Amino acid sequence: MATATAAPILKVEIGSFYIPKHNPSKPLGEDAHFVISDKLVAGVADGVGGWASKGIDAGVYARELIGNCVVAVSGDAGAVVKPKRVLTEAHSRTTAAGSSTACIVSFDGEFLRAVNVGDSGFMIFRGGMFSYRSPVQRRAFNRPCQMGVGEKYDKPAAAWSGKIHIAAGDVIVIGTDGLFDNVFPKEIEDILVAEVAVDTAEGLAGLLAELALCNSSDTVNDGPFAKEAREAGRIHRGGKIDDITVIVAKVTAS
Repeated sequence: MATATAAPILKVEIGSFYIPKHNPSKPLGEDAHFVISDKLVAGVADGVGGWASKGIDAGVYARELIGNCVVAVSGDAGAVVKPKRVLTEAHSRTTAAGSSTACIVSFDGEFLRAVNVGDSGFMIFRGGMFSYRSPVQRRAFNRPCQMGVGEKYDKPAAAWSGKIHIAAGDVIVIGTDGLFDNVFPKEIEDILVAEVAVDTAEGLAGLLAELALCNSSDTVNDGPFAKEAREAGRIHRGGKIDDITVIVAKVTAS
């Protein structure tokens, strides 16, 4: 007679770290994020910087969108938070000028649920090794899909969404492009191996954000953004200065 082995109960710890780029006129930067630990859900938004040429701070849109995500999550009495529903509700309530990318991730037992619009996103590391990255949505190089007010912007209905199996020992890194444009997956692997003494998700998020900050001001060594620029026939050297948001989720056996 075959016997079934019960799946381990997983525990998820979530921590975040934010470094806005230096801009006295926008001290809050253009990124925004939230973490609701008791609901096991987190998300980021990145206001699109191109609005600055029109005198609009897209960070206001990103912060309003994230605030509405918190309202949507808090008002959900269900046992499982569904990221796409949260983003759809938040987007419908957001009225500020501007636009942003967004990524929301929730955890439900052995599964991660996510929704993503644009070039924010998440990576999964298993056994200290890069395992998966959420698909990037863009129209062209450095032109991410983005949500805003009006018909010409992308809607949550067109967002990528997925449900992915997770396991004890996994580390999920959620971030805006300030992280992923400046840090290669191998560099995150190196941090995971070298910093085994960092036992909190917030501490690890801080390390990754500081690495992205350091790489962003490097004018010699090309980062991921420079590599993509070259592939698109553009010229860019070194890193890319930007707001940097990192959220880390550490999965352990309960």
